[in-house]
Amino acid sequence: MYINLKEMNLFDKPSAEGNIVSLCRDEKSGVWNTNLFTKPNPMKLVSIGEAEKSCAKANYKFDGSKVFFTSDTYFYHGNIIRFCNRPFKDVEMMNETIISNWNNTIGQDDIVFHLGDFCLGGSAEWSKILDRLNGKIYLIMGNHDLKNIRQGYIDRFEHVAMQMHIEIGKQRIYLNHYPFLCFDGGYKDVWQLFGHVHTRENNTGIDAARLQYLYPTQYDVGIDNNNFTPVSFEQVKRIISKQIERRRTVI
Repeated sequence: MYINLKEMNLFDKPSAEGNIVSLCRDEKSGVWNTNLFTKPNPMKLVSIGEAEKSCAKANYKFDGSKVFFTSDTYFYHGNIIRFCNRPFKDVEMMNETIISNWNNTIGQDDIVFHLGDFCLGGSAEWSKILDRLNGKIYLIMGNHDLKNIRQGYIDRFEHVAMQMHIEIGKQRIYLNHYPFLCFDGGYKDVWQLFGHVHTRENNTGIDAARLQYLYPTQYDVGIDNNNFTPVSFEQVKRIISKQIERRRTVI
């Protein structure tokens, strides 16, 4: 039995073995299922009891010195250059620049949380890109990723999910492709990192006016907002600290 990701709400927890258990509720029936998105069994179904045992021993914590975030790379998407005014003459130039920036920033043992809209195309395009990128990649799926993941790319990533909750030191972080006005811990000190909206200078996109309502603890890690380069945990920490300070000054 394979799970239709469009019909599920996913809550993700790493297992004792380092695999990540997804607790999934069918919105129509209300029935909960569980599955492991992991290597070498990208869609292994397990019982609720087994999942609960794994979740009880879960380790959400990551070493901040090795963690990076990015989103909305859109490899092989020619139209994104025009849509977002990216400074590239063609797709080849865009792909090569993003790959170069990535590998100059990310080491083989680093962890990259990619918050969605990774690549267009089929197996040839995805494989060409993944073969060239450094690091261990966790993919939070964006609206353009679902059909490609169904073609069997789950095993190319460390983990694939619709959302994740992680901890780095004492900092709790919620990862989703989309920015949310309401999320668990949003009124406290939980960060939310997101993509999708292509924040950039002189942004006139459909979402631009709504971004003013976000919390200072939220940040767009997409490449359009970060010089087409993944950002480190420490970079995000400095940016969010400045956003919080600016909000306090205004108030």
